[in-house]
Amino acid sequence: MTEQPLATGAVLRPDDGSAYWFLGSLATVKISGEQTRDRLTLMEFVNPPGFAPPAHRHLRQDEVFYILSGAARFRCDGEDFEAREGDVVFLPVGSVHTFLVLGDEPLRTLQITVPAGFEDFAAEAGEPAGRRELPEPGPVDPAALQAAAARHDIEIVGPPPSDL
Repeated sequence: MTEQPLATGAVLRPDDGSAYWFLGSLATVKISGEQTRDRLTLMEFVNPPGFAPPAHRHLRQDEVFYILSGAARFRCDGEDFEAREGDVVFLPVGSVHTFLVLGDEPLRTLQITVPAGFEDFAAEAGEPAGRRELPEPGPVDPAALQAAAARHDIEIVGPPPSDL
């Protein structure tokens, strides 16, 4: 897909977009900030069963997840709730949040961040995905992840949850 402003209507096909292996998950940028004049980012995520990101907060962005398939337990500012296919999860700017993928199937979501910019963090902290299947998660360098997050106005405040 060509990264250019979407000044007119467009159709994005299932394989369109820049894809990254990001924290052991497949993250595909469907619409970037470059295309929306930095107004929003739309990404598709496929998180493996048992996946959980570190507890974190976005200092500039609201985050919305639309659950395409699978289930997860989210924690936002100390409140826990489950989300399943068809549910929408809103995580406001500044909230401390994380989630845990439940069950035996991957969690597939569309993630919207407003304003744009999360795609730049995924590109910096991840690596280009040459294929679309889920790999075995590799080790994550916590110091490198923390530094990349800070450059993108994300604060990592704790490890992935063990009690969700």
